[in-house]
Amino acid sequence: MSTTLATWGKRKPAATSRVRTVLTLFSGRNDLASHCARLVLAAKGVSYDLVVVDPNDPPEDLADLNPSQTLPTLVDRDLVLYDVNVIAEYLDERYPHPPLMPVDPLSRARVRLGVVRLQQDWFPFVDTIQTGTKSTAETARKRLREALMGSVPVFKAAKFFLNTEMSLADCALAPLVWRLPSLGVVLPKEAQPITDYGERIFRNPGFLRSMTDDEKALRPG
Repeated sequence: MSTTLATWGKRKPAATSRVRTVLTLFSGRNDLASHCARLVLAAKGVSYDLVVVDPNDPPEDLADLNPSQTLPTLVDRDLVLYDVNVIAEYLDERYPHPPLMPVDPLSRARVRLGVVRLQQDWFPFVDTIQTGTKSTAETARKRLREALMGSVPVFKAAKFFLNTEMSLADCALAPLVWRLPSLGVVLPKEAQPITDYGERIFRNPGFLRSMTDDEKALRPG
């Protein structure tokens, strides 16, 4: 299915697509990008329809809405978005309270860069741990642990990551911190600021609302 600049982001009518009149998120059952989008929605307190997608049996209308069927995919009436960063910033602007981006341009750029660095530098380690060989997974665990330890001063600097208030950077990072035990990444006692950071986020009722049952099961208790 070909697209042009004029049709990007617009719903494409198809016989198999049912009209969705409420905000809808097509989400993975347990992946970082989808969890990030759900955490933004939870932080905003927005009501929406959640469609948890089985990659082996995706809903028929997802291919019509998003030909690549990547997750998450957000549908807001006639608007279709399917990049997690675009989705997160759209939601932050569409539902401005509470804001998840700083007011000043310098701080906003810093948060955006932080999200990009997480996605480019840290998230691939998660993929390797989950899908790689025993050897490559262990190497990825070591490198992710080293990356986290190298960032301890950042966690000490503020209550939240790269900002004094919760931001989109936390929506990207907190799902990763939640998954550390299930990934076999054990942090030493020197990483207490990271542990404290995670507990602050995890205690928020919105974080619990953001998770699927599969994600809740990633940590005992």
